[in-house]
Amino acid sequence: MIKDIDETQAPLLDHLIELRARLMRAVFALALAFFVCLYFARDILAFLVHPLTQAFPPGQGRLVYTKLYEQFFVELKVALFAAFFISFPIIANQIWAFIAPGLYAREKKAFLPFLVATPILFALGGSLAYFVVMPTAFHWMLGFQGDVGGLSVEALPAAGDYLSLVMQFILAFGISFLLPVLLLLLNRAGIVPRSRLVGARRYMIVFAFVVAAIATPPDVMSQLMLAVPLIILFEGSMILMLVLERRDRKQQAKKPGVPTVIEPEDKD
Repeated sequence: MIKDIDETQAPLLDHLIELRARLMRAVFALALAFFVCLYFARDILAFLVHPLTQAFPPGQGRLVYTKLYEQFFVELKVALFAAFFISFPIIANQIWAFIAPGLYAREKKAFLPFLVATPILFALGGSLAYFVVMPTAFHWMLGFQGDVGGLSVEALPAAGDYLSLVMQFILAFGISFLLPVLLLLLNRAGIVPRSRLVGARRYMIVFAFVVAAIATPPDVMSQLMLAVPLIILFEGSMILMLVLERRDRKQQAKKPGVPTVIEPEDKD
């Protein structure tokens, strides 16, 4: 009996040792990227500030900080923010290397495309926020400058507040663009069938606007620029699910000895 317990503990200890080693590699990659990004923190911040610079009239824009230590922490946050994106491929590789041995070949083949699609979709969402949404939103926000009751109203954004706003935009759009990955994973795992998602389309539209209202600043333009892509991504996921279901039915029909079952297709 004791021998059996020892034999079951050995694989667990091996897994824990491997998990610790892979976590150490991921943390080391993040730390190394952080120190490199900290050296270039001003350049990275200049890249993030560019949409605001373009929104201001030429030569009039500026960032301020009201606490002596605020700019230092801004550059630390910038370095950590950039370091996570740079080291993400290594972190994801370590996670995959840890869980892959426990998966069957078919499960690996099914899961790997989602792992590849995650950074691509996140980058697309972040790019949409940086190149389209932020310039549009900043132009609209700066439009409130002017004279009110004989007093001059001037925008003086703080460096810390601006960085928080930029991170909110990029993370909100990047994470929201992962919706197809989540839906397809749930569908392929058999948890949520396509028919149920099609029936919940009207609720998905409401959900998209609720997420946009929470994740973006309180201006209608930014909310529409997030809600509309979410709805498009949802519809695209439905189409991709339909294609995959038809492919699965054809492969099932080609197997010898397996009766062909004709299932009614969902109505869009």
